[in-house]
Amino acid sequence: MTKYQDLADAIIRGDNAKSKEITQTLLDQGTGPVEILNEGLIPGMGVVGRKFKANEMYIPEVLIAARAMHAAMDVLKPLLTETGAPTKGTVILGTVRGDLHDIGKNLVRMMLEGSGFTVIDLGVDIPPEKFVEEIKKNNARLLALSALLTTTMPAMKDVIEAVKADEEVKDTRIMVGGAPLTQEYADSIRADGYAMDASGAADLAKQLLQYKFRRIKYNKICDLPLL
Repeated sequence: MTKYQDLADAIIRGDNAKSKEITQTLLDQGTGPVEILNEGLIPGMGVVGRKFKANEMYIPEVLIAARAMHAAMDVLKPLLTETGAPTKGTVILGTVRGDLHDIGKNLVRMMLEGSGFTVIDLGVDIPPEKFVEEIKKNNARLLALSALLTTTMPAMKDVIEAVKADEEVKDTRIMVGGAPLTQEYADSIRADGYAMDASGAADLAKQLLQYKFRRIKYNKICDLPLL
């Protein structure tokens, strides 16, 4: 067992106090914050993601695990900022205009953060111009859109059109998800990636940022769900 296994296990169990305590102990022993993130937190959340996908963990347990991860991150964040440690990328995340649902979005945020992404969560009921503004402001390369209502699905198209019409941000990758969406609908609105729930969000995000071409087909790349 490595010295990081206890930290990963604390996150998987959702033990806030223990994850924070172990993180501080590792720091006191001279372990670097980037190493703690990469060897303890990210593997722990990786297990949570795999268990969630396999129906071995459910939404309440994932939320508890994510809270333990955030407890450890509260200790690490100031130090990571000081070291200028790189992240896997910045993701702008939000539920589109007219839709107030956020559970799926929140799960995606936790999975992305637990995998080393910087996530700017705009919340719910976000208009297209706000997404464009935040992409520019944060120099983000990836936008993640959520919608839970069939009546708000067209708002995703509005956001995508607004992004593609702006010369400064038109190359931003865009992934979409939500209960009523399908691959066919994602294709029709020119989204770059689509999946069904939160468990594979981080892997899909990595592929969208690394993949050579504009469009990622859900059934051609991997079985990774999103929102």
